[in-house]
Amino acid sequence: MPQPEKSIPAWPKGLIALGGNMGSGAGAPEATLAAGLAALEAESVRIVKISRFYHTPSMPEGSGPEFVNAVVEIATDLSATALLARLHGIEARFGRERRIRWAPRTLDLDLLDLDGAVLPDAAVQARWMGLAPEAQAREVPDRTILPHPRIQDRAFVLVPLAEIAPDWRHPVSGQTAQEMLAALPAAEIAGISPFSGPWSGVSALVKTYPSQ
Repeated sequence: MPQPEKSIPAWPKGLIALGGNMGSGAGAPEATLAAGLAALEAESVRIVKISRFYHTPSMPEGSGPEFVNAVVEIATDLSATALLARLHGIEARFGRERRIRWAPRTLDLDLLDLDGAVLPDAAVQARWMGLAPEAQAREVPDRTILPHPRIQDRAFVLVPLAEIAPDWRHPVSGQTAQEMLAALPAAEIAGISPFSGPWSGVSALVKTYPSQ
């Protein structure tokens, strides 16, 4: 029987990237992502759109099991700081331990954008966007940086992002998600593929809501 549609409050919109390549108490990585999405849908956060789940090679290649990735659009009345605290709490619930950057993990929830905010300011954002790869592996921001400074570099973010929000514009560069994806080397995109079978979509696991 069809379920009644729920409306979305007129809250600011945000984008969150999800990923993981280790199982948790919820099951395999794809089951963990689905459970994490269900945990995200709560007071002050409403899910608007969910991309498909994607297989993604580990980085660097051969460093571990392949990842499962997705992107979700939300509506929320939480501040960026409060939303990040919510995301970190969900990660911890599924066994995420933040010890080594880019290490295998059960669940990663990255806040990509919140209502187009540039935090803490354009100068700090520019520094983190221009950070060399070797520095990225060492340095961790001590404050909230928005938009996420690595969006434009990551195929595993841009592929699902362009699926659900191809016209979303980066608040600093002005490029759309589709334009940033098209600018990446084809080899970086080639290894990413959507799940098939029961994990080709998650509408049966987490309700989506019509935009208003």
